[in-house]
Formats: sequence, C-alpha cells, structure tokens
Amino acid sequence: MAPASAHVYAALHNRATLVPLAVTVGVLTGLGAVVFRWLVVFFTRAFTGYTDYSALGRVPSAHWPALGWWFLLAAPAIAGAVYGPLVHRFAPEARGHGVPEVMYAVARNNGRITPQVTVVKAVASALCIGGGGSVGREGPIVQIGSATGSALGQLLRLDTDRIRLLVACGAAGGISATFNAPLAGVFFALELILRDFAAESAGVVLLSSVAAAVVGRTLMGDHPFLSLPGFTVHHPVEYVAYAALGVGAGVVGTLFSRVLYWIEDACDWLWRGPQWARPAVGGIALGALLIALPQMYGVGYPVLQNAIDGRYAVAMLLLLMVGKIVATSLTIGIGGSGGVFAPTLFIGAMAGSAFGVAAHQLYPSLAIAAGACGLIGMGALLGGATGAPITAVVTIFELTGQYAIILPLMTAVAMAAGTARLLGRHTIYTAKLWRRGIDLDTAAAPPEQTRASATRHRSHTPQPADHLPTPPRGMTDTKRIAAQRLMS
Repeated sequence: MAPASAHVYAALHNRATLVPLAVTVGVLTGLGAVVFRWLVVFFTRAFTGYTDYSALGRVPSAHWPALGWWFLLAAPAIAGAVYGPLVHRFAPEARGHGVPEVMYAVARNNGRITPQVTVVKAVASALCIGGGGSVGREGPIVQIGSATGSALGQLLRLDTDRIRLLVACGAAGGISATFNAPLAGVFFALELILRDFAAESAGVVLLSSVAAAVVGRTLMGDHPFLSLPGFTVHHPVEYVAYAALGVGAGVVGTLFSRVLYWIEDACDWLWRGPQWARPAVGGIALGALLIALPQMYGVGYPVLQNAIDGRYAVAMLLLLMVGKIVATSLTIGIGGSGGVFAPTLFIGAMAGSAFGVAAHQLYPSLAIAAGACGLIGMGALLGGATGAPITAVVTIFELTGQYAIILPLMTAVAMAAGTARLLGRHTIYTAKLWRRGIDLDTAAAPPEQTRASATRHRSHTPQPADHLPTPPRGMTDTKRIAAQRLMS
C-alpha cells in the first residue's frame, strides 16, 4: 500500500474520524427525511387533492370528482401498479416495513445494505402511503437513513464495526428527524438496531441524531407533529388504572403482530400471479376497506389527533383500532412498503382513549382524561409490540415534554412489555426474521447449519443463521430475491 493511501486508511479507521462521519450521516438522513415527507405529501395530493385525506370522511378526490368516493378503490391499485414493478426489479428488500431488514444487516450481514434501497424505499413507500396504504413514514426513513450510513461506510471501506455504527446513526437520524425527537432516535438505534448501550456507540449515535434533528427543524420547522393535552396525576389510585391499561396494550400489541403475519401468510397463499403485479391487484382489496373506513387512508395522524382530543365514542375508537390493525396488515400483506411504528402509535392511541372514556363512564370519580390515556396507550403499545420499553418511554416523554407523564408511562409500558413477553418471545420486528429461520437472540450459526435451518423456517423450532437462509420452495419470488440480495 502506498504511503499516502496508508495514511488515508489509518485516518478513516481512527476513532475520532467517526465524529464527522456520524454528523454527515445525520445531515444526509435529515435531508432524506425532508425529501421523503415531501414525496408523501406530493403523492397524497396527486391522488386525493388534499395534504392528508384520513380525517375528511368519504369525500371525492379533488382531481376525480366524477368518480365520487369510488376513487378510493382505484388509488391503491394505481399506486401499486407503479411501485410493485419498481420494488420487484430494483430492490425487493424495500418491500414491507424495513426495520427487520436493518436489524438483520447489523446483526448478520456486517452492516451492509444495498445502496439502491435508499431511492427505491423512498419512492415506493411514498407512493404506497400517498395512494392510501395504511402504513407509517418512520420505518421507511429508518431504512433510508440506515442504507445511507451503510453506503458511506462501504464507500470508505471502513471495518465492520464502524459500518454497523453508521447504520445505527442513520436509523437514529431517521426517528429524530421524523418526530423532532433526537433522544427517541438515539434509544431506538441503541435498543433495537445495535442492541448495545456502549458509551462509544451512544456518543456517536447521539451526534448523528442531533444533526438530523437540526436539519429537520431548519427545513420543516420546530413544532410537534401532534397537539397534545396537558397531563396530571390526581390520585395514586390512577396508577392501578394505568397498569391495567398496560396489560391491555400488551395483549393488543401481540394481537397486532400476529394478525400482521397471518394476513401476510394468507396473501402469500392466495396469490398465484407474478409478484410485481401483487400490489396492484391487492390494492383493490385495500381500496374496498378504505371505502368502508376512509380514516385508514395513509398514516392517519389527524385521526389520531381527534382521538387524543376526545372526539370519538368508545365504539368508534374500537372500530378504528381494529380497522388499523387490518388495514396495516393488508397493506404489508399485498406487498406494500411502509412502516409499522406509526400504526402502532395509532392503535395504542385508540385503545388508550377507549380505555379512558370507558373508565370515566364506569367510575366518574376517577379523574382520568381520555386524551391522557391515549398518550399512555401510545407508549404502552409501542413498548409491548416492539420490545423496546426504553424507546417507548423516551418517545412519548419527548413528544409531550411533560415530566408528570413519566411515572404513569413507565408503569404502563413495563406492564405492556411484560405481558407481551408472556404471550410470545418475538416482537413485531423479530418475528419477521424468526419466520425466515433467524434468531437475533442467539449467536450466528455456521453456514452449513444455516442452510439446514432454512427448510424449517415455518416450523416452531427455527435456528439462527449467519445469513438469510435460502428461502424454501413455497416462498414467493419477491421474498426469494430479497433474501438472496440480503445474503450478498
């Protein structure tokens, strides 16, 4: 190696070099988050004529008024006809909610993610959400940021540990820029992506998260994505109610995870055509659901805001909760691209608000507001479904900025996480990998053992894998291509 090259190589592998690299990843991820949110708004306006359709009711599209509300049947199919072939041809791993693929890349693939995921995931997820897909923005932005960090590390030929760290920096930046919550981004990356709270990792990830937040605030403004009510604990007996809410959230979170993969399995079993056409044809079924429940269109933050504000009765809240579980699962099942982080918050808000309204009706003396229970429900269901209780507590605390919520929130999140763990050892993220024969809680197995485990990936005794196993014969073409891409 030439002296100049050796000097550059040594500089890139110096620990101090991680600081500017982490900041660079944070800035790029922040910019990516801004562009992605603009794309979501652009495609939503293109299909509906509105910035967000979910809370408008069953109104016609401003662009297709002659169709009436029947445009809801066409929008997901048209969007699927565009992003289906795009994902199938260029980046099959961009299908789905994205975070499990990032977790796998860090734990089993040395942090390597194919660079084209950055663009394909952004366009496909924005089309999916804009066309009515009932998924979130956070998962795609996490995958986009992680792919950016991985691409930079591979370009500079960094070692495996540093590439993994840059992937986590991208994930932290994605959450930070999306929610304007830098601390939530840090804990998300440490608790879910790196699964490590080492001081060196935390410091670098923190810098990236701050950089992404600064970019997001500069370009999108420094304001919360929700207008949240004040929170007060009036009597210690309320902690019992919050603990009960946590148990219920743990049950609902587990149900969401299982329904998600049940519907995905059903779609795999029913579909016999080419995989690139699956989102378009499946979009008709999603459109029929949107006609019945238009509040499921897109991310649905305005509907979540209405629930927190106490504008829905218990029956409507429960209907919206069940509707979101089914709509998100169907969107992912037909081959859509989008996250489950925001749907988890949505479902938690509906469950928590329903609990608060019912508790107040049954026990009028219990001074618990529906909006307060909605906030607690958001955190509890997030902690139970994702298996990341610290991230859940920090996220809701940072969104509200109210210290009074900490103790009730910790109580509910702890109960939810414990309940979910009793009902099953896999989270909504790790279940996707486990179904492919990968267990992140155990050490990687030798390749020959990995290949043997692949034949039993649908059984109840999956084995860990050093790379994604060769998909079994029954797996769809898209999943097969995605697995092979991730193995490279």
